[in-house]
Amino acid sequence: MLYIVSTPIGNLKDITLRALEVLKTVDLIACEDTRHTRILLDHYQIKKPLTSYHSYNKSSKTQEIIKLLQEGKNIALVSDAGTPGISDPGVVLVNQAIKDNIPFTVIPGPSGLISGLVLSGLPTHKFVFEGFLPVKQAARIRRLKELKPEKRTIIIYESPHRLIRCLEDMLQVLGDIEIACLREVTKKFEEARRAEVAQVLGHFKKIAPKGEFILVLNLYLTNKK
Repeated sequence: MLYIVSTPIGNLKDITLRALEVLKTVDLIACEDTRHTRILLDHYQIKKPLTSYHSYNKSSKTQEIIKLLQEGKNIALVSDAGTPGISDPGVVLVNQAIKDNIPFTVIPGPSGLISGLVLSGLPTHKFVFEGFLPVKQAARIRRLKELKPEKRTIIIYESPHRLIRCLEDMLQVLGDIEIACLREVTKKFEEARRAEVAQVLGHFKKIAPKGEFILVLNLYLTNKK
């Protein structure tokens, strides 16, 4: 059996009893960064062999893991934070398991996009998850233009070193709309800024962005004003 196991997005206490049970009983744990996952396992005194599974080795490692599953091994797949398959290569392993008729199940738990959506205070009944916008500015601007008519709440992930450029492009393409800028969700320095893009941009031009960011916006609500 392949177990897709959700792990904390920051606070190590945000893990389910079922997830801990699975991690204690599987034969192998596949993870993005073995050092990162080891922190979680050590915290709960779980000793299991680990193997790296990330964007750069997913092709070769997928076949290795599938072979072990076919031999009868039970394997857990975890990401560095949240639910595997969301903005990470876990979806590749899941698709291969389907093709090879290997049973798998999901152990639900933390998800950054859902936590960010609720913290934003914006409508939750209809939303779209964009993940990370394109790295190159031209492609990012093109995607923002495509999103401009969107009436659902939009959730975007962004890294600290690209946040300012992303906000600048939003201001250029979408105007000075209201957004929720969420930082380090569930962690010690969790921060939520609900303001216009220019105000959020000005803040992070004075104070260097640190941590992982979730940007939430609703263009429909802004345009209705």
